[in-house]
Amino acid sequence: MEFKHVPVLFKECIDGLDIREDGTYVDGTLGGAGHARGIAERLGPKGTLIGIDRDMDAIEASRPRFEAVKCDVKIVKGNYVDIKEILSEQGIDRIDGGLLDLGVSSYQLDDPQRGFSYMCDAPLDMRMDRDDLSGAYDIVNHYPKDELTRILREYGEERFAGRIASRIEKEREIKPIETTGQLVEIIKKAMPAAAKREKQHPAKRSFQALRIEVNGELRDLKSAVENFIDVLKPGGRLEVITFHSLEDRIVKQVFGEKENPCTCPKNIPVCVCGKKPTIKRINHKPIIANKDELERNPRARSAKLRICEKI
Repeated sequence: MEFKHVPVLFKECIDGLDIREDGTYVDGTLGGAGHARGIAERLGPKGTLIGIDRDMDAIEASRPRFEAVKCDVKIVKGNYVDIKEILSEQGIDRIDGGLLDLGVSSYQLDDPQRGFSYMCDAPLDMRMDRDDLSGAYDIVNHYPKDELTRILREYGEERFAGRIASRIEKEREIKPIETTGQLVEIIKKAMPAAAKREKQHPAKRSFQALRIEVNGELRDLKSAVENFIDVLKPGGRLEVITFHSLEDRIVKQVFGEKENPCTCPKNIPVCVCGKKPTIKRINHKPIIANKDELERNPRARSAKLRICEKI
């Protein structure tokens, strides 16, 4: 199927980067190249865009979308947490801006064979990088019940995590859980009747939790944001779009620590720890989608954009 991804908060992202025509910019989550193409169109012949993605489908689909741009485009298969190594391989020390659009792309959700969606039956997978050795099947069928419970509770904020993990353990003893459809039915059986009548799909939180575990999304996020800040030039900007509270909390925390790193007691009138701010936040409250965008793209409803600038 065609790789499609509607970029959220597109205008806000492009404007927020404060793009210089001769600058170097990194889209660490290339996806369908929606944001990346917008950045490239603002760059001149001396500008450089680096697009990074773990998904080869995204890599291949994105290449023709840069045919008409003037800037130098470099597309890399990799993980955005490794931004320092990726830049070193490209012979680049510092960048003028970076963008991370976290979570799963529309294409990945809509392609049933990727196993991200609870809306259709498919093999349990959820790997963003199909070269990774283990996917959701391995977690669901082999993780201990206590570890499954932790993942569902922490990453999915699922209040029935214990019940769902117990039911998974019981069902996999009978036969392996191989498809998303099987897993959805198991989750439904584990939940109280009242919970299944809620507006949100019963499996939504559990599928989010499994996807995060499979791809190490929260494990790598703090390091990734810190690494991107490290490679920014003075005046360079980093933008991060999150889609759930766990991601947003990490980004907000890192931005806060980098903007106010002082560890001195509050009753001391003068800083003696010597730790200086390395960024300033452009927006203290996250930017969210307006009504018009939500009508065009309902998946933007939970998107939050935070922007910082290197000092």
